[in-house]
Amino acid sequence: MVTRVLTVSLLAGLLAGLVIAALQHVTTTPLILKAERYESALAAPPAPHAALTGGARIILAHSGTDHAAGAEHDEWKPADGLQRLLFTSATTIGTAIGFAALLLAGMIAAGDAIDPRRALIWGACGFLAFGLAPGMGLAPELPGAASAALQERQIWWLGTVAATGTGLFLFLRHEAPWLKLLAVALILLPHLVGAPHAPTPESKVPAELAAHFTSLSLGIQAALWLATAFAVGTLWPRMDRRMAAA
Repeated sequence: MVTRVLTVSLLAGLLAGLVIAALQHVTTTPLILKAERYESALAAPPAPHAALTGGARIILAHSGTDHAAGAEHDEWKPADGLQRLLFTSATTIGTAIGFAALLLAGMIAAGDAIDPRRALIWGACGFLAFGLAPGMGLAPELPGAASAALQERQIWWLGTVAATGTGLFLFLRHEAPWLKLLAVALILLPHLVGAPHAPTPESKVPAELAAHFTSLSLGIQAALWLATAFAVGTLWPRMDRRMAAA
């Protein structure tokens, strides 16, 4: 069983990841490159007279700036072109493999038959729990966007995923009215608490560019979940038939 799960996860993640990586290359990557140009322009050193006049220093969320020491340092990042494409594609494939393993683990634990239709339903729920619900509070951000402390955002994100996933499972798998009410309450709870945001939420990129990136990122994540789910639902029965015939 473990070998089958690993094999299907790797194959499904590879197939879905390659497709979505190509989609990313022509959708979100150009927007990131454009945002980085804005970030680089705004990260230029202040004018010499700023220190004398008490001018404020701009510190960007994604700039290579040491906030504690006040010294700037260069952080390594993939070079534009083939190197960035390869690293982005590898990350996307790795993410898809993780999604495939989560889907298989969930479906096996729930005792569901694994076929394309059921896998797509699980994939849609995965996107709702891991993508759309957290994105309603913490939207995908471009470089240069102001944001709250990383630990605060991570805690809220994890809590939202857990609450949404549990709520969806209760709502879809149980018929008792009180459990459905509890499920709705769990799904709404993180948004009633509210996601952490920067004290001064000022983006260093145009609002239109940021909004375009947010919508595309959520669409890409939905496509990744659904493509991975379809690959899982297609490959698992085929492996079953091969093992039965062996």
